[in-house]
Amino acid sequence: MTVREDDVPPAGKPRKSARARVLDVVRWVAILLVVGFAARQLALNWDEFWHTLADVAWQSSVLSLLALVVSILVSTWGWQVLVDHLGKPIGYARGAQICLVGSLGKYVPGSVWAYLLQMELGRKAGLARARIFTGSLIQLAVSVVSALVVSLLAAPAVFSNSPRAVWLFVLIPVGLALLHPRVLSWGTSLVLRLLRRPPLAQPLGWGVVLKAFGASTGAWALQGVHLWLLANSVGAPGVGGFVLCVGAMAVAMTVGTFAFILPSGVGVREVAQVAVLTASGLTVGQATAFAVASRVMFTVADLFTAGFAAAAARLSARRAPAPTAV
Repeated sequence: MTVREDDVPPAGKPRKSARARVLDVVRWVAILLVVGFAARQLALNWDEFWHTLADVAWQSSVLSLLALVVSILVSTWGWQVLVDHLGKPIGYARGAQICLVGSLGKYVPGSVWAYLLQMELGRKAGLARARIFTGSLIQLAVSVVSALVVSLLAAPAVFSNSPRAVWLFVLIPVGLALLHPRVLSWGTSLVLRLLRRPPLAQPLGWGVVLKAFGASTGAWALQGVHLWLLANSVGAPGVGGFVLCVGAMAVAMTVGTFAFILPSGVGVREVAQVAVLTASGLTVGQATAFAVASRVMFTVADLFTAGFAAAAARLSARRAPAPTAV
């Protein structure tokens, strides 16, 4: 079996085995659990969130949230491009359901749950777990390198507040070298072998790597737009602050990704955001308030896109013609 192989369900609608029914229950319990953790994060910061938005024009708040939603959709497209390369194309609606609902697992302490849930949702949709895991693994590598490159925009602010952050930028040449299709294919196959999974059946090409890199870069830029719209509402950052905000989100999300013990990098992400926002002219109080508001808006956007993707995929499945026996 190779990574390109899918688990194709038999024709017709056979009665589910007891094991399949148990797995269905486990998946639903897992989904409800991660949604519960996400809702808890939302509730903990809700009061401060509304207090902060009271000083922000509603147009800026709405556009800021919209920028986040679009950034998540763009990032999901990059994930789908990688998964499609590993087998039969799955379509955006189906891929978004797996990627976005599964990604809610990041709100559970120990962000590895997001990858486990994505694999289980992929298996439920008839895809090999190895294929989903491989796509997520490659996207993680590409997005981290993309974030390191984009974070150069915030280099002055980051260095002035945290000189030790220089190690982030030292890694950029190494990261770019690792994104060469041959190197990335070799590294991915090596990790899969260590995990006792089949290696890549087909090496990655420049086309798929550049699409994934572009999607990640676009997502970072849109997240920077989100933060800038909030901060600019008090008249501080301006155009120069926009560049810093884009870099700040890249730094913050990268640091949050590696703080895997914490749910969705809680606390770590805000430190990076506050450091850059204060350098752009905001007070510590304003920067902290916007960092908290940003986290809440991320949670809202995650829940909204995951719910919409799940509903769209279910509607698409109902409209699809029933399989015929051969």
